[in-house]
Amino acid sequence: MSQEVIKINGGNKLNGKVQISGAKNSAVALIPASLMANDVVTLDGLPDISDVKTLMSLLGDLNIKTELNGDQLVVDSSEAVNLPLPNNKVQSLRASYYMMGAMLGRFKKCVIGLPGGCPLGPRPIDQHIKGFEALGAKVTNEQGAMYLIAEELVGAKIFMDVVSVGATINIMLAASLAKGRTVIENAAKEPEIVDVATLLNNMGAKIRGAGTDTLKIEGVESLHGTTHSIIPDRIEAGTYMCAAAAMGEEVIIENIIPLHLEPLIAKLKEMGTEIELGEDSILIRGKDEYKPVDIQTAVYPGFATDLQQPFTPLLLKANGSSKVTETIYPARFKHVDELSRMGAKVHLENGTAIYYPSKLTGTSVAASDLRAGASLLIAGLISEDVTTVYNVNHIYRGYSGIVEKLKSLGADIWTEVIE
Repeated sequence: MSQEVIKINGGNKLNGKVQISGAKNSAVALIPASLMANDVVTLDGLPDISDVKTLMSLLGDLNIKTELNGDQLVVDSSEAVNLPLPNNKVQSLRASYYMMGAMLGRFKKCVIGLPGGCPLGPRPIDQHIKGFEALGAKVTNEQGAMYLIAEELVGAKIFMDVVSVGATINIMLAASLAKGRTVIENAAKEPEIVDVATLLNNMGAKIRGAGTDTLKIEGVESLHGTTHSIIPDRIEAGTYMCAAAAMGEEVIIENIIPLHLEPLIAKLKEMGTEIELGEDSILIRGKDEYKPVDIQTAVYPGFATDLQQPFTPLLLKANGSSKVTETIYPARFKHVDELSRMGAKVHLENGTAIYYPSKLTGTSVAASDLRAGASLLIAGLISEDVTTVYNVNHIYRGYSGIVEKLKSLGADIWTEVIE
């Protein structure tokens, strides 16, 4: 069976400008949120990624009209019908779980397959279910599908046992159309939550506290149409920042919010990267050798777990050992074996990886998940000879036009279809 691979002939310096797309982690929640209006919602600045197309298809299964013009998506939910959602589509995308909160809010019931997406070990949806049940929904798992039903949703006080972006957004969606007040404590604070709350408020919801650890939601009877511009993707921006630090002579990354990237900027500066910050851009001049640094992932505003993997090839250029501690997803080290195939010296033990100075050589590697794929592309830029990356469908789930963008900066990168 034929498949597409990405090939990189490493060693080329990067120069020029790259434009960051809209945030993937916002888009996958904004699109389900749009079905909660019995009206037209327009989303501007969407990234051109496969996850967006999967969610558009799921909306189509509910008789919701969608029209994509460039990076603008128009969603007309005025004739939406509540139907069970197909398992095969749901399983290709973890963020399909946002359909639960949106459909529960609008229809008071939902039947949906269990979500899929990147295989990052156990990422249970128990906090989502706890929140839905607190609002009055009955949740059951029957033959691999989730059944959610509520005679009515009633506001409640909900304390999150763990800080979860997905659960915070999902409960916020359902609570927006519940009766009375919902308070979510120990809520996640990520910028994408603020983005979704902004859309919902523009649709007529009453949400306060987004971006803090306490969300207060006054339920409303209905939501109306609006137009919303998505925030820039801080993880895509961070990935290009890592690539620029690894191989850039002078790279300008445009359409960013510097505040969202402060932990990464601090670590790049600590390593010795030359950085100039603009209002909505950043200029990076890379170096051939760096100081070693230690990083520990944390919930926002800490160092993003999604940037741990793209950051790690840079540590191989340091003049000493660096330690990476993963506190969010302990399974997020599947790229290490692939980097080792390229010559990386890494010692992995109990959720911590020690990276030693290493010279990389191109070979065949496979992306185990989205951010692992980005890590391998950056490793390919650094290495000698040609690197062939398999399982690129993972990369396309979250990076809009990544091959074209890297090529425009001077990378020798291309795609091939192989048997």
